[in-house]
Amino acid sequence: MAATAIDKYSDFHGISLTLCTMEYNLLKYDLASGVVAFSTLRPAGVPRPHARAVGLPWPVLQPHQVHGVGVTVVSARTRRRPEDCDAVVTDLRDFAIGVRTADCIPVLLYDPVRQAVAAIHAGWKGTVLKIVAKTVSVMAESYGTSPADLRALIGPGISPDSFQVGPEVAERFAAEGFPLAEILSDRGPRVPGTMQGGLHIDLWQANRWLLETLGVPPEHITVTGLDTYTDSRFWSARRDGPACGRLLTAIRLCK
Repeated sequence: MAATAIDKYSDFHGISLTLCTMEYNLLKYDLASGVVAFSTLRPAGVPRPHARAVGLPWPVLQPHQVHGVGVTVVSARTRRRPEDCDAVVTDLRDFAIGVRTADCIPVLLYDPVRQAVAAIHAGWKGTVLKIVAKTVSVMAESYGTSPADLRALIGPGISPDSFQVGPEVAERFAAEGFPLAEILSDRGPRVPGTMQGGLHIDLWQANRWLLETLGVPPEHITVTGLDTYTDSRFWSARRDGPACGRLLTAIRLCK
């Protein structure tokens, strides 16, 4: 991976990431005092998805994801698994919600004023369809959330160095008004069988741009900068095949 991509996301704005291996195989995020947030890690030496399960501190409600923009509000009356959606929001305490990814971008949101959280699955399709914006809108409608209060974490996902795309994908982002100067790079002739050359999209920056456009302060947004394609601690659909396991990124309001 080119050093410039990692350097760009090396500042976590004071949010610490701690690898916990003694009790659970988790990457924990110190997002804020009112929440617990984490991503699971691929078990060491496990090549196949059937052994991907890890111990979790609590059950995590996960939606049936479809690469769309559906957002489900989970309340005390609706705790069943959400169907056909890619984001979940809740104000329930001690109730974890999460999304599964393997190169797609997981985004966690926390509103410390209204005490609500969200877990978002933002692959390139969800990103270009602005699922992050849809989720913030649902939080505003449901809880009165103001984007200025949100804390956001953009978790492990495919990096701009590894996300090589065709012109049709770049055209979709252009058509939806994304700032191509910030998220698109042309790296010259494509080298077959590698991620070198060709067009590359920065999904981390695309989702950061969406959050900032909505009014989330830049200092409230953390990009972990962890590339699932090059980091063997995570599953990667591009590296391991589409039938690989998935990492789970979750958030839970504390009492």
